[in-house]
Amino acid sequence: MSEQPSRPRTTGKPHRRPKKDPVRFLAFEVLRAVDERDAYANLVLPPLLRKARASGDFDGRDAALATELVYGTLRRQGTYDAIVAACVDRPLREVDPPVLDVLSLGAHQLLGTRIPTHAAVSASVELARVVLGDGRAKFVNAVLRKVAQHDFDTWVEKIAPPYDDDPEDHLALVHSHPRWIVSALWDSLGGGRAGIEELLAADNERPEVTLVARPGRSTTDELLGEEAAVAGRWSPYAVRLTEGGEPGAIEAVRSGRAGVQDEGSQLVALALANAPLEGADAHWLDGCAGPGGKAALLAALAAERGAVLLASEKQPHRARLVAKALAGNPGPYQVVTADGTRPPWRPGSFDRVLMDVPCTGLGALRRRPEARWRRKTEDLDGFAPLQRGLLRTALESVRVGGVVGYATCSPHLAETRAVVADLLKQFPQTELVDARPLLPGVPALGDGPDIQLWPHVHGTDAMYLAIIRRTG
Repeated sequence: MSEQPSRPRTTGKPHRRPKKDPVRFLAFEVLRAVDERDAYANLVLPPLLRKARASGDFDGRDAALATELVYGTLRRQGTYDAIVAACVDRPLREVDPPVLDVLSLGAHQLLGTRIPTHAAVSASVELARVVLGDGRAKFVNAVLRKVAQHDFDTWVEKIAPPYDDDPEDHLALVHSHPRWIVSALWDSLGGGRAGIEELLAADNERPEVTLVARPGRSTTDELLGEEAAVAGRWSPYAVRLTEGGEPGAIEAVRSGRAGVQDEGSQLVALALANAPLEGADAHWLDGCAGPGGKAALLAALAAERGAVLLASEKQPHRARLVAKALAGNPGPYQVVTADGTRPPWRPGSFDRVLMDVPCTGLGALRRRPEARWRRKTEDLDGFAPLQRGLLRTALESVRVGGVVGYATCSPHLAETRAVVADLLKQFPQTELVDARPLLPGVPALGDGPDIQLWPHVHGTDAMYLAIIRRTG
């Protein structure tokens, strides 16, 4: 018997298929990739946006909204989860992850954007109908109507303990960071409440896109010709795009003459290049070169002095990225695929060595907000042997009188000063160089001799740098 056409609902409303909203559907796709595959949004989102634009589904405003929905939701994920938990009658772990993603997207629209309440709820329910089905859409509707009863600040007052009772848990919920990260950042930063609040708030701001004009290949004047481009704050090679945009559309970036590079990363390379040396200055090493931003800047600076950079990277695919970044460098260079803890070069071969070691990435939470929820305290134990091994290689690879730059994109004391202190004990014929004078004009670099940059102070990632000279 042939299937009968569906009858109208008893409410009198005609049955309709859910309408797919391409912006919110794309944002949901990114959140699922982050959750299911441990992907990073900054790698997943751009190709999806390019595809949507090429198909005609998106314009510039759509892309901006999708970007805000993805990053805003990820930055506030922990707080939104706590708010949603207060609106459901079951433990949050019993709510399916795709449902939580739709609820988080809805919560961000309600509490973190200017989207009208009715539009935020209806759009989220419609998304739920598309990706989850009618039954779960009703659940989403009920929960988001409860979320919409209060604004963000009121919700925080309800779910967060008072600051005086538990300052770390209070800050964790207000600024949506795991408690252990709040504690670690506070230890590294020192000081009272104002500084840590400013740092956590800066982690939740969307960072500007920063370009680097690679010496001998491009100039800041060329990049300043781009729309909404202004000079960097500290690096003479930096240009900031104050309204974002697509760096890949800029010819100098597309051709590799310029690149996308946080200003803190540029300052690390500049400080190493500026460190005073005794004797020859002909051989430089970047011992953890992937994906190639610092290596490209170092290679260009080395070429200006007639020096040669060796860029080493353990992972073959990252080594290929390094080679691509260095292609066209005005002077000689070499890229090798090698394990930095078992180097193929002889000890004492280099005058300058940069070792920007793998780390938890807590200094780049502005750019990778999902990392704050993915990282655990036990990750520190996993990185510790590698970080010490790589710094050991760096100190063995530099000649007497040469300098090593130990860098991390994390301000955690276990990844910064603790590593340096341990290796200085193992290599007594070394000394810390005061790195602060190597970055003239950059304020608030701390008590020295090492350097810690901060998002809320310098507008950069929280890069750490210690300069060590081999004395014997």
